[in-house]
Amino acid sequence: MTALTDLTLDVAAVRADFPILDREVHGKPLIYLDNAATSQTPSAVIESLSDYYRRYNANIHRGLHTLADEATAAYEGARTKIQAHLNATSAREIVMTRGTTEAINLVANSWGRANLAAGDEVIVSLMEHHSNIVPWQLLERTLGIVIRVIPVDERGVLDLEAYRGMLNERTRLVCVNHVSNALGTVNPVAEIIREAHAADARVLIDGAQAVPHQSVDVQSLDADFYVFSGHKVYGPLGIGALYAKASILESMPPWQGGGEMISRVSFDRGTEFAGIPHRFEAGTPAVAEAIGLGAALDWVNAIGIERLAAWEQWLLGHATERLERIDGLRIIGTAPEKASVASFVVDGAHAQDIGLLIDQLGVAIRTGHHCAQPVLAHFGLDATCRASFAVYNTPEEIDAFADALEHVLGMLR
Repeated sequence: MTALTDLTLDVAAVRADFPILDREVHGKPLIYLDNAATSQTPSAVIESLSDYYRRYNANIHRGLHTLADEATAAYEGARTKIQAHLNATSAREIVMTRGTTEAINLVANSWGRANLAAGDEVIVSLMEHHSNIVPWQLLERTLGIVIRVIPVDERGVLDLEAYRGMLNERTRLVCVNHVSNALGTVNPVAEIIREAHAADARVLIDGAQAVPHQSVDVQSLDADFYVFSGHKVYGPLGIGALYAKASILESMPPWQGGGEMISRVSFDRGTEFAGIPHRFEAGTPAVAEAIGLGAALDWVNAIGIERLAAWEQWLLGHATERLERIDGLRIIGTAPEKASVASFVVDGAHAQDIGLLIDQLGVAIRTGHHCAQPVLAHFGLDATCRASFAVYNTPEEIDAFADALEHVLGMLR
């Protein structure tokens, strides 16, 4: 584990950016360890939302007045910030969505319906979030595609030999998460992409759990599609993005129809669609939320993603050591490369009971199947407890969490 003194991060200053961390829950100081579900929001993001509604709330792109110009500039500025954060070649490659789920559904219903046919194969992994399974199952029902599943071992590591054996002339698309939300496993996506491209297949990477915790370079990865959500990277709910190579986006038909995604509508001569990325952004977008996401990325970059990641890795190591001392506790997901997620079960105690009781002590963790039922079933489970860490968490909070957990287990046993 990295020595704590080697990490140049002023955690007290970081925590001061988050007003919610000052509150109490059931008379106890809040210890928020549910960051894989939703991270908390710094003041800079909250202020960006307030500033928009107080100073220049207007619909974008179609207005000629000052407020519309300012709102448009801020919205498109957020797109440029996302482009820079992912190192996309152009802002035209960034489509604003409501989040990861909508982005995957966009790819499935636009690229998928235009390019997949009966018998074509889509490869997913066993550890996918439901949002990267169900859209492809819907195409399986309607188009007759074949879904193949990459297995995982008992550590929660993908079986890459099995994956390579699946690739063939019928493989059209490979869909894997960069980081597992249920296990914390960091997948070797660069290798997965390289192998898929050698088989002439496209690749979609679910980056919802990666973008908050590590640097992502879509050009270096050579990803065809990369998706993420704002609310997991200190931004607002209801906003996210799809990155796709410009050449792919230009070949994709619109998914939803309405205002903004057209250049001309006529009953006589038909409809002409807007260019990318606006072709995929029908209707009034979440303007304030997009601006807030841009502010969140600014906040992350001001800290430095490498420093942020190093702190979270230290926290994960400290938490793992504490949890391993607890009698009857088993960590689910022990891959050599992990993000800051610790999922676990405890003999003689149900996850839901642990989650409810530990909340009474001010500790917020996630319990359940984490929208990843297939991989939990692989471990013979229907639920785990999941503690997930962010840059504002502290070793003292982890110690208090472990103490609270032991207290709760004493009650349940």
